[in-house]
Amino acid sequence: MIISTKKGTPQVEVQKIIDSFEAQGLQVTLIRGTDYNVFGLVGDTTKIDERQIRANPWVEEVTRVAAPYKLANRLFHEADSVIDVAGIAVGGNAPIAVIGGPCSVEGEAMAVELAKQCKAAGATMFRGGAYKPRTSPYAFQGMETEGILALVKARQATGLPIVSEMMGEDTVDEFEEYVDLVQIGARNMQNFNLLKAAGKMTRPILLKRGLANTIEEWIMSAEYIMAAGNPNVIFCERGIRTFEKYTRNTLDLSVIPILKQKSHLPVIIDPSHATGDWRLIESASLAAVAAGADGLMIEVHSAPECAWSDGAQSLKPDKFAAVIEKCRAVANVVGRTM
Repeated sequence: MIISTKKGTPQVEVQKIIDSFEAQGLQVTLIRGTDYNVFGLVGDTTKIDERQIRANPWVEEVTRVAAPYKLANRLFHEADSVIDVAGIAVGGNAPIAVIGGPCSVEGEAMAVELAKQCKAAGATMFRGGAYKPRTSPYAFQGMETEGILALVKARQATGLPIVSEMMGEDTVDEFEEYVDLVQIGARNMQNFNLLKAAGKMTRPILLKRGLANTIEEWIMSAEYIMAAGNPNVIFCERGIRTFEKYTRNTLDLSVIPILKQKSHLPVIIDPSHATGDWRLIESASLAAVAAGADGLMIEVHSAPECAWSDGAQSLKPDKFAAVIEKCRAVANVVGRTM
């Protein structure tokens, strides 16, 4: 529910309105203007009588919001949010972010060398999996803390902010200390305790869409993080599960304009997991930039045929550079930089 007050409403009256809603167990988000104030109410507003609110002589307008999310809703935050990731801006009119790196960290030397290659190709952040959620319990599960520390060495060597996936609440302190952009993976999109824990962190969160989740469910997961205190959330579309077998998942590019309409948070695209095929990454990346994505996350490996995981969807550094160069041309056409 959104409530706006009349021009020149005294501060004492504004506070009375806030107190009355908080007394009913509602969370009040106040946006102050020069002449007007707008209140966003989060909680069960079904018990509120709109006519009673309108009876207040200082209230100008009352509007019910159909969407169950409030903090992530553009109605409460008209301007695009720009998320700061260790000095790299993501969202709004900022340059399109490019995150490159391997599916799995395979050692310190590998991480450092690949980070240098990704930076030379045009990447603005370096990603690598240290904790790996795998479908099979027998598959490689990641180097864990050793992998995180290898990413730190890569950051020291290149200056690139590092991105990695956090799988459990037990590693919150580790990620808070070392990782610049904390990823919540597709399989954990509705791990609500993990989302609440991420909401207590100071690090920005990269929230991937679940394998079979609706856009509204995805936004509601962002709402969990924001409601717990962390407003710095970036959406990441990585494809959803459909009946199609020619790709690993089905890339839903419609999420870009939909999220831009519904939410103020940035959205990036992961064409690697969406397609599962390195030969399709270039086309998917070009389409994502044309559709208005705020960033790309692409898997890169010097020897994909030897990768410990997901080599089939990884680009070699020279191909990664070529894809970025083509994406720059498309970005210029749609009024963005890269």
